[in-house]
Amino acid sequence: MTETEAEAAARAAGVRIRALESITDLLAADALTRAIWQPVEPGMMLPVDTMRAFAHTGNYLSGAYAGDELVGCSVGFFEAPAANALHSHITGVSDRAAGRGVGRALKMHQRQWCQERGVAAITWTYDPLVARNAYFNLVRLGATPTTYLTNFYGTLLDGRNGKDESDRLMARWDLNRYPPRPVSTDGAEVVLGRTPDGGPAYEPGGGPRVLVAVPHDIETLRDADPDTANRWRHAVREALTGLLADGYYFTGFDRAGFYILER
Repeated sequence: MTETEAEAAARAAGVRIRALESITDLLAADALTRAIWQPVEPGMMLPVDTMRAFAHTGNYLSGAYAGDELVGCSVGFFEAPAANALHSHITGVSDRAAGRGVGRALKMHQRQWCQERGVAAITWTYDPLVARNAYFNLVRLGATPTTYLTNFYGTLLDGRNGKDESDRLMARWDLNRYPPRPVSTDGAEVVLGRTPDGGPAYEPGGGPRVLVAVPHDIETLRDADPDTANRWRHAVREALTGLLADGYYFTGFDRAGFYILER
């Protein structure tokens, strides 16, 4: 039997991926997500009883196992019937398994699971300031951000987000679309760049192709310099919402840490 893309991704990451069904499975997923996000209050993560209800009603819950250890998990639920899409609410990988491709393996499994059920797309939200996630979503997977959501979840107060506002981009992954070829930045105008000290720098511009920078490592910056992190939040928010309102759309993300948008 030919190995599927999902199976190949799991093998490359050194994990096996299976459904999370039992209470024991869900308690392990709860413990993992708490370890990853380190919420201040117990009720801030996805409760076990909610995950149990999701699993019982046919939604997506899966775990990535390295041996007997749960090192990654993903939970999604179906959108309104007309959307024909699964909303991937939470996907996390333990720090011990980071950088091994476990996140990609979970996404490939999620994609195959949806295709087997005739679901056309997967959506999710992500922080537009996290450069590695933007590159993974737009370039590795081929998802497209569609909407900028200001402070979408309110203040989360966890180990990942701190006191930062929870701006998010809603991304949509057309499951019949393969990752696009990298988009050239030749001739693009920088409308938001970086100052020599790592802060945001507004630039005049507005041609057919534009670039919007994000910090190289916003998570470290939140701890080291929260004022600069906050300036980045508002600068990227202003740049992207303004461009989207002006008819631009996302076409890629550059390795140097720039969103690429075209009119």
